[in-house]
Amino acid sequence: MNHPWRNSSRLITFLVIYVFASLCLADEEFNVNVKQLAGAKLRALPVIVAKLESSGERALPLLRAMLDGALYYRKSDKRIVAAYRTGTGDFRLDDLLQGLDLKVASKREIKKIVVNNRLRGQIRKIIARITLTSKERVVRELAVDNMLNDLNKANIALLRAVRQSEKDGDILSKLDMAIALDDLKHNDSRQIRLAAIDIIDGRLQPVVLNTLNSLLDMDAEGTPVENDEEVRKRALAAREFIELKISFYEVLQRIFYGLSLGSILLLIATGLAITFGVMGVINMAHGELIMLGAYTAYVVQLLLPGSIEYSILVAIPLAFTVSGLCGILIERYVIRYLRGRPLETLLATFGISLILQQTVRSVFSPLNRQVISPSWLSGSLEINPVFSLTYNRLYILAFAIIVLLCLQLVLKKTKLGLQVRAVSQNRAMARSMGVRTERVDALTFGLGAGVAGVAGVALSQLTNVGPNLGQAYIVDSFMVVVFGGVGNLWGTMVGGFTLGIANKFLEPMTGPVLANIFVLIFIILFIQKRPSGLFPQRGRATE
Repeated sequence: MNHPWRNSSRLITFLVIYVFASLCLADEEFNVNVKQLAGAKLRALPVIVAKLESSGERALPLLRAMLDGALYYRKSDKRIVAAYRTGTGDFRLDDLLQGLDLKVASKREIKKIVVNNRLRGQIRKIIARITLTSKERVVRELAVDNMLNDLNKANIALLRAVRQSEKDGDILSKLDMAIALDDLKHNDSRQIRLAAIDIIDGRLQPVVLNTLNSLLDMDAEGTPVENDEEVRKRALAAREFIELKISFYEVLQRIFYGLSLGSILLLIATGLAITFGVMGVINMAHGELIMLGAYTAYVVQLLLPGSIEYSILVAIPLAFTVSGLCGILIERYVIRYLRGRPLETLLATFGISLILQQTVRSVFSPLNRQVISPSWLSGSLEINPVFSLTYNRLYILAFAIIVLLCLQLVLKKTKLGLQVRAVSQNRAMARSMGVRTERVDALTFGLGAGVAGVAGVALSQLTNVGPNLGQAYIVDSFMVVVFGGVGNLWGTMVGGFTLGIANKFLEPMTGPVLANIFVLIFIILFIQKRPSGLFPQRGRATE
């Protein structure tokens, strides 16, 4: 008896075999087309490239390498590879089909697959067609973004065709914008052109503003390019609205960069607020303690080359320990013997800074070193085409606030914090109550130095690491401490962010050097009126 389930199982088996056979045939066809690239004449390449299009996204790495002029084949076995020149003059080979890194080859071992401008145009169109129909939403959106800067007839026809099948709302919006830009340029109907302006109104892509500018320009004879008064009026209103939005986001961008600079100043000045504000010590070696933290991050990456993603998390506590121990040594063997003599303390710590700089030059050489950022610190959060937030600055901003909160907890909620406040307010009374003031001094100075080391790790993600790294920030950090209020951590935060934002708003108008001068003049005048800073200490600590 022939049961229905047996017929169903046979059908399923047949379909599985059919799909598997189809995949094998497609894979074999792709491999054959790829092999034909090796040694093919230039006139035969357009036909081969056209065949590769049927393989879809599998062909994209090959086509992109060919477009970049990096597609070669190895003479020994006709293997298709992407070749990139190294610093030694040889070539690093990548197998694009299997995703393998091959051994380095000399120029004699490989031969380039030559392309001309006509073939490049064909490849660009094929890449556009493949990416616009990709299953991945991100790939499709990126393809539309790339085509916005090249809205020729062929691309517009392709975008109109894709528009019929696209389901994603964001991509549909960008497709409509591209089609509207083309209508605004080439369509003669007033209604269609007015509708196109309504679609692109408020869009911040550069191509939109460029199109409106070209529409509102004057020709060589001084007459408007757009002769329809109503269209011109609507286009002018749209341009003014877009320029207003761009100005708004530019202000937000400056505020973000100001907060970013302020977070760096906050991290550096927090250590100073402890050593200078609480202990009254002018530590000119504070910048070198920052440098030690940055070099600690560099050494950690050297020791953990396969763990770049997590090395910075290891470097933070290590930098705190290294700089903190160095700070304790400076306090125990130098500053302790110079208490009450600020000029001698300043000169001694300046000498220590020179010693630390020369030591680093002897160990690591005077050349700058680069600390590689992990992938989660790279890139940016794009809010819109004119406003984006870089991840490294966002994380450093959050990190600076976390460090400040942790220090506040230490100073307010721990035994060490209580002793630090007692010693800073009345040393003699604290000593008479059994507080070991010398130990508190060493730990306090070590805490401030450790925070400086943590600041060095943060700085290593924004700039190269060198012997003079901390010198560029030390003066600004002293200004932050004095402006915010000596010994007040909340004042340090407000001072750091205020000076950072002020600096970033002044720079476009005056340049970076004059901006720093103006900030310095402002602080001098402010201190004349309010010597204790924004948030002065109260009680016995005021003395």
